[in-house]
Amino acid sequence: MLLIDTSKKLSDFCNILAKQPFITVDSEFIREHSYYPKLCLLQVGYDDGAAIIDPLAGVDLSPFFDILQNPNIVKVFHAGRQDIEIFYNLSGQTPKNVFDTQIAAMVCGFAENIGYGNLVHEILHIDLDKSQRLTDWSLRPLDEAQLEYALGDVTHLVGCYKYLRDYMAEHQRTDWIKEETACLCDPNCYDVRCDEVWHKIKHNVHSPLFLSALKYLAEWRERRAQKFNTPRVSILKDDTLLNIASTFPKSVDELKLVRNLKSDIINGRLGGEIIEVLQEASQNPMPADVCRLDRKQEKQIGANEHSLLEILKLLLKIKSQEAGVIARIIASDEDLRYIVCRQYDQTPTMQGWRYEIFGKYAEELCKGKLAITYNPKKKKIEVK
Repeated sequence: MLLIDTSKKLSDFCNILAKQPFITVDSEFIREHSYYPKLCLLQVGYDDGAAIIDPLAGVDLSPFFDILQNPNIVKVFHAGRQDIEIFYNLSGQTPKNVFDTQIAAMVCGFAENIGYGNLVHEILHIDLDKSQRLTDWSLRPLDEAQLEYALGDVTHLVGCYKYLRDYMAEHQRTDWIKEETACLCDPNCYDVRCDEVWHKIKHNVHSPLFLSALKYLAEWRERRAQKFNTPRVSILKDDTLLNIASTFPKSVDELKLVRNLKSDIINGRLGGEIIEVLQEASQNPMPADVCRLDRKQEKQIGANEHSLLEILKLLLKIKSQEAGVIARIIASDEDLRYIVCRQYDQTPTMQGWRYEIFGKYAEELCKGKLAITYNPKKKKIEVK
């Protein structure tokens, strides 16, 4: 096993990687006690070998980041969003020429969001050892069993990648995942907009003052978490933040009446900061048009068209099974709502390969020119 724990070893290894048509990449990290994930181990494989890189040994990762930017080398990940987030945080760039086997598996008919172990079992008929999955990868030294376990995340990925790559090429589906991969590599996915994080907090109140409080509190919490590299929940949990926004206390004494808010927060520095944030929020209530949009977060359809939506879901299931593609990668519920409302330009489902597999049939259904029937002789559902 090649363990890279010096900058010289990594530089030599990257000279080998630079000659490969593709590499497989995985990482081990911890983030339970921090805002940003801490990279603890980096595994890289290729056709004839693999290595483990130890970032905690003080290795200069710049040569590897250069490999990630090389457009002539395919970088293979499985569910690579978190790995790419780490690389973006460390280097300021996302990898070029990425292939994600979880995304590819969906257009090849495997289960939705299939895990790495299940994919390896389905393609290579190998059952992975899971005994080390709870390892604290920040501890040193790591024993042989832990390193072997970590290395398996990229060695088996080589065979999975080749199978999926060849299957997609044979069935002319290579271009089908470009849109999803582009989203995966979009820096905007990892560059957090603190003033927009409030959109991710589930709530059912839409008044101007509440939404303003929610926005300002969420932004304050996010910036504080980033500044001190601490999990946002260690500052305030979402339900507590919502309780504060709902009661909108104007003083520390009123803050004491908020449910589930600990006394050390109320009486400490955070209590004063919360009141200051709410004072700013009170001077900047959310505009009425934003409140209306927030109330209608998902595309609304008429009450008489809910049945059409359900039939579209059935049609999607039929067509996705016929094509051997997971339904979610063809259309989401939101996409189906746009189709019901005839807003075809708002959804990728009505373009490209998705249109050929499902979109054109959905359009015909909405025009009343397509029927779904059951053939009792063939014992199957038919689309005519």
